Amino acid sequence: MNSLGRLTLLALILALTGCGNRLPYDSWYLGFGVPDYMDVWIETADAVDIHDRVFRRATSGVASIQRPKNLKGDPHGWPERPGMGAGKHVLRADLPRLIYVRWQSLVEPQTYEAYIPIPETTREAMLKGERTYCAADGKWITGYRDVLTVGLAPGGIARVWVLGACLKPFDVARVEGTVVKLGPSLGQNGGRYALPLKPSSKAYIEKFGIPYGSW
Repeated sequence: MNSLGRLTLLALILALTGCGNRLPYDSWYLGFGVPDYMDVWIETADAVDIHDRVFRRATSGVASIQRPKNLKGDPHGWPERPGMGAGKHVLRADLPRLIYVRWQSLVEPQTYEAYIPIPETTREAMLKGERTYCAADGKWITGYRDVLTVGLAPGGIARVWVLGACLKPFDVARVEGTVVKLGPSLGQNGGRYALPLKPSSKAYIEKFGIPYGSW
């Protein structure tokens, strides 16, 4: 390859990588969770980084959920310390600027979409290393908040936290999504939802209803 060819290849690589990411870790994680019994199916969750690169279907499918036996769970509100949720690492992305999620709320049923801007203060927090103690292994580490967890709730509510291993989570945003008029799968599946409602979730809804307004 001649020098012109090498320069062209280098320019292409830089364009594809956004001139290099500045993360102090290999990737950040995008996870999803829902309140007890509030089943969802995520059609797509797309991420846009600060270089305006779009990572389509960064994750999809089921979200993290609990269905305690005998209907003893409580779907009201959000946990004080949300976990990572079900999801994936967003590889080759720089810091997030926007998250788009389209999901099926199976308990209603209804399909929603939400655009979630990630504030600059959150991105700054994701770059900041903090000395913290991990009780799980009894060690002090320099931890980073490299996890975005999105809580999805009936009514189109999306709540976001940023967190990291052994670091306390904090709120990022709360967004009210909109109904997708085309319905599930953008109208390509005859109005059918991806999954049937789980029996325990169905039983909870029939007995207690959906606690709108608690999220």
